[in-house]
Amino acid sequence: MQPRQLLDHSADALAAVEALVGRARANLAVRVGSNAAALDAEQIAAHGLAWMATYAAALQQLREWAARLDAAGEFGEPQRLILAVGFGEYLAQICGGIAMGQGEVVRPFDLDLTEDHLAPLRRSPFFTGLAEARAKLGALLADGMPDGGTSLGDETLELIRDQVRRFAERAVAPFAHDWHREDRFIPIEVIEELSGIGVFGVTLPEEYGGLGLGKMAMCVVSEELSRAYIGVGSLGTRSEIAGELIRTSGTPEQKARWLPGIASGAVLPTAVFTEPNAGSDLANLQTRAVRDGNVYRIHGAKTWITHAARSDLMTLLVRTGAPDSGYRGLSMFLAPKPRGGDANPFPAEGMSGSEIPVLGYRGMKEYEIGFDGFAVPADCLLGGVEGEGFKQLMATFESARVQTAARAVGVAQNTFELAMAYAHERRQFGRNIAAFPRVQLKLVMMAVETMMARQLAYFAAREKDSGRRCDIEAGMAKLLAARVAWANADNAVQIHGGNGYAIEYPISRVLCDARILNIFEGAAEIQAQIIARGLLAGRN
Repeated sequence: MQPRQLLDHSADALAAVEALVGRARANLAVRVGSNAAALDAEQIAAHGLAWMATYAAALQQLREWAARLDAAGEFGEPQRLILAVGFGEYLAQICGGIAMGQGEVVRPFDLDLTEDHLAPLRRSPFFTGLAEARAKLGALLADGMPDGGTSLGDETLELIRDQVRRFAERAVAPFAHDWHREDRFIPIEVIEELSGIGVFGVTLPEEYGGLGLGKMAMCVVSEELSRAYIGVGSLGTRSEIAGELIRTSGTPEQKARWLPGIASGAVLPTAVFTEPNAGSDLANLQTRAVRDGNVYRIHGAKTWITHAARSDLMTLLVRTGAPDSGYRGLSMFLAPKPRGGDANPFPAEGMSGSEIPVLGYRGMKEYEIGFDGFAVPADCLLGGVEGEGFKQLMATFESARVQTAARAVGVAQNTFELAMAYAHERRQFGRNIAAFPRVQLKLVMMAVETMMARQLAYFAAREKDSGRRCDIEAGMAKLLAARVAWANADNAVQIHGGNGYAIEYPISRVLCDARILNIFEGAAEIQAQIIARGLLAGRN
């Protein structure tokens, strides 16, 4: 098909998918009404709706990517095939069943959709031509990595990407596997160099020493660093969360005190939210802060705290209200702490902790922390008002999930590149394994879904930069990109065969790193629930 035909057919297919999503949403609304308990009871259908709507959003962004390339004269054969396979595969999955997880497939009947509803999708040229498009793209990938289709359309963003990519390929990628295998901290010299190129202040205002750029720039930086190693790509996440909290909710004094240090990398923050019995269920947090003169005394336990030992500042969510005060009783503190190390990770009075050994995502280390009267100055209460913590935190979740989607895209791209390289160097039965159809099919889906996840993440970032509410878009981007990263990693290990299971091969590390993406910053099930609620409420 010619480019104009492809774009016209993709517009028709997208309209059919969006109409189907509207039908599925109406069907679910009849079943659950406004009853939250009913929505919980209908999780399979509700989360299926979230996934179907995410597919529609991904297809829309893939089409817009193709249209931009066409306008720029860059819509070549590889890009046309990515569009065709993306549409054909997702139309087929919507008609046959969408994988929400391993062994969890939501099918049309779960959303009361009939064959009549699905017929427009099945008639699409993308649906009927899927096998041919996959075979053509597979043949191209068997010849090598296709160029093009990755332009950001912005000179500043291109320069940022090039600078960060050069740094990552020089200072991160060659050493990441050793850091992982030896379970070592990312060297402080790497953090200092990241500080020098402005990674920790990408989105912070220039008046506080930041670069004053938007979430699109944050996405580009996070993707490139995570492509080399997710540990380094995630170093900026805590700075992004802390900076966003302080920028949006801090007092003028708190902004002046903390933002310049965060932007320069002199202050390394960590996010201290999760508790042993309260992951996403923040209303039941029990760690408490009690006013004692000019300080608050913290009592309780926190867990899954990333980079906690080497941090200088904790964004600490605790309860200042009564035990049964729910969300309204939560407050956020900007709690300073001394840096620790392996020998003494928490050299502070009233604070203790220990490392949580993990499979991957190792360069910053994970900790559980106990507080027994740990003192936080009263002027470190974020915004200076108790009971605002939950609202303050929710205001940052859109940015955090967009950034996590970008990290997942970086991991997905890395797995694709590792699989491509191995498939072209590994010979079996007298030829490179990239010549075999099953290997090609894996590579095809890795290339196509990575691009779809990337464009959806960029879309969520642009929505955030435009000042629009984007909790649904951010959730969709994180939901899809995390699944793509894991699927890519799993398929890349399969392409490596037995070597993929060997610790010496980097793909073994990336597989472990990819798995966490479906869990942190809101597990996939939480993302789907948020998206479904938003769709039923008619938000965004």
